[in-house]
Amino acid sequence: MDIASLYEEKQCTPEEAVRLVRSGDWVDYGQACSFPPDLDAALAARRDELTDVKVRNAISMRPIQVVEQDPLQQAFTYNVWHCSGVDRKYIDEGRAFFSPMMFRFCGSYYRRGQAPVDVAMITVSPMDRYGNFSYSLTNCCTQEILDAAKHIIVEVNEGAPFVYGMADDHINIRNVDAVVESTQPMCTVSSRGASALDKQIAAQIFPFIHDGDTLQLGIGGMPNALGTLIAESDLKDLGMHTELMSDGYLDLYKAGKITNKRKPLQHGKGVFSVCNGSQELYDFLDYNIDILSAPMHYVNDPETIRQLDHFVSINGCIACDLYGQVSSESAGTRQISGTGGQLDFVTGAYTAEHGRTFLAMASSRVDKKGVRHSNIVPYFTGGDIITTPRAQTMYIVTEYGAVNLAGLTTWQRAEKLIGIAHPDFREDLIKAAEAQHIWRRSYKR
Repeated sequence: MDIASLYEEKQCTPEEAVRLVRSGDWVDYGQACSFPPDLDAALAARRDELTDVKVRNAISMRPIQVVEQDPLQQAFTYNVWHCSGVDRKYIDEGRAFFSPMMFRFCGSYYRRGQAPVDVAMITVSPMDRYGNFSYSLTNCCTQEILDAAKHIIVEVNEGAPFVYGMADDHINIRNVDAVVESTQPMCTVSSRGASALDKQIAAQIFPFIHDGDTLQLGIGGMPNALGTLIAESDLKDLGMHTELMSDGYLDLYKAGKITNKRKPLQHGKGVFSVCNGSQELYDFLDYNIDILSAPMHYVNDPETIRQLDHFVSINGCIACDLYGQVSSESAGTRQISGTGGQLDFVTGAYTAEHGRTFLAMASSRVDKKGVRHSNIVPYFTGGDIITTPRAQTMYIVTEYGAVNLAGLTTWQRAEKLIGIAHPDFREDLIKAAEAQHIWRRSYKR
């Protein structure tokens, strides 16, 4: 049977496709932009006829109908690998559950059978003349998900760009059980503008970036502010190697700052594993031979990162204690995001010959009652998740400076971290350090 006929034979409505799901099944939506909105809505409509269906996703970019239409969780249990704002709200309300992971290992959970998949449903770009569907914006661990799945449904979206890949970047019509065509717009994320505080923090990191560096940037206001500084600077021939590509990179490409010419690995090519951002970013990626998607097990592998020599990793965090332990995913027991790839890049960047890794945060925060709290704390309590252990922490950055903790004693760490804490809390932090026996008596305040 020819490709066109095979496509026609497998094409069906979302309602017909989700008949593959049975009670007790595990259903996987992939991650981020691989989320299939039409199939999600059709599955949610079966709420009254299904029980104990477990749905797995990550970085939700719009409301999830199996959650919205089943508030009592009578049919569906929703699980996430990494939290967006949507996922955080669901977890806060007890309508979703978090699955701890490190991104470079995520695919292995599927390969080893720890994350079973009965039905996989993912968004793909339109089929090419050879019968292949590009995984588009989400390489990640999509291949491992589909390899583990008993049944595969693809939701074809005209708005999903075709993205060239290094490996594990497409599926053929022959390996698909059902095809659904969607006219919904692709999930997009509005870029958060940089605040004055974001700009102050970015200014502390900027001097550490040099011509030819390969960058891994997180998302949010601070990386956007840093991107603006770089775009307006004399820096040149930067590279991109990142788990998540956002609009910050688009700005650097448009400014001519990213050329990938000095990368010793994938010379001339920018590499990412997951992308989410604006429609302009997606249009930029469509058939762009200068950029490659790659599996997360490759992108986030410290051995891969090590080979990039002049590598700079910049990510956000929530809090740091005086020992250098970093929490980047929870506030107490409240899940905020996830481990994701932070520890992957902290590990890899340090092993690169000239690697630098920065974990950035505001020195303090103001709660809903108007009370200010320090984000540098004496020690962690109350269930805070330690994302980066103290033995692997390199640069910690606030608006008051950037300090390198690698190789330092406990008293040196305390001194440096207190030096970049908000001034209102420095005396109390010194007293805490003294009580914890990590303050050198001869140190002059």
